[in-house]
Amino acid sequence: MTKLLYVRTSPRGEASKSIQIADAYLATYREAYPDAEIETVDLWDLGLPEFDGDSAASKMSFFGEAGMTEKQKAIYAELVRLFEQFNSADDYLFAIPMWNFGVPYKLKQYIDLLSMPGTLFGFDPAEGYIGLLKGKRATAVFSAAIYHDGAPKAFGTDHVSTFFTDWLNFAGISDVETIWYQKYKMVSAAEADIRLAAAQSQARAAARRPGARA
Repeated sequence: MTKLLYVRTSPRGEASKSIQIADAYLATYREAYPDAEIETVDLWDLGLPEFDGDSAASKMSFFGEAGMTEKQKAIYAELVRLFEQFNSADDYLFAIPMWNFGVPYKLKQYIDLLSMPGTLFGFDPAEGYIGLLKGKRATAVFSAAIYHDGAPKAFGTDHVSTFFTDWLNFAGISDVETIWYQKYKMVSAAEADIRLAAAQSQARAAARRPGARA
């Protein structure tokens, strides 16, 4: 049975535009694939461990090699649990608002904890990094209030979708659908509603796109 992991990265709940759009995807996905397993992860409720020196030492120990302290072994076990939860999915849905032109810090923390050698990626001296998450696909919903395509640099720079898509590719996930909602605060409320509806329509279409394994 196919599993979808829905990762919510905004603390604003239903007030978040990225979550409103991702929820439209989710509703359509449920209708199209009623037998799929769906798990929702809210990064603000997940209790992520801090990525400190012990976390770094644990992550770099690959599969729990000897030499770790008891604290590091416990942290490593938690990192493996987080990765296995993430890796258990076939499809991914991410709701990601732009924060200061990049991703919310909880998402960056999640990425740093998940990105372990030997699990999420490998390395070949001749070929470089090798993503180990094969046969999966992702849909990423991004939202921004000021930044918008074609705007002068004074309105911001997109480091959110570029960074996140590159990380998915780094992990081995190449089937990635990207959906943007760019409000730009100078537009009218009616125009903002039109843009939101268009993004939700795109999300519904993405949920039905060919290749679903549910």
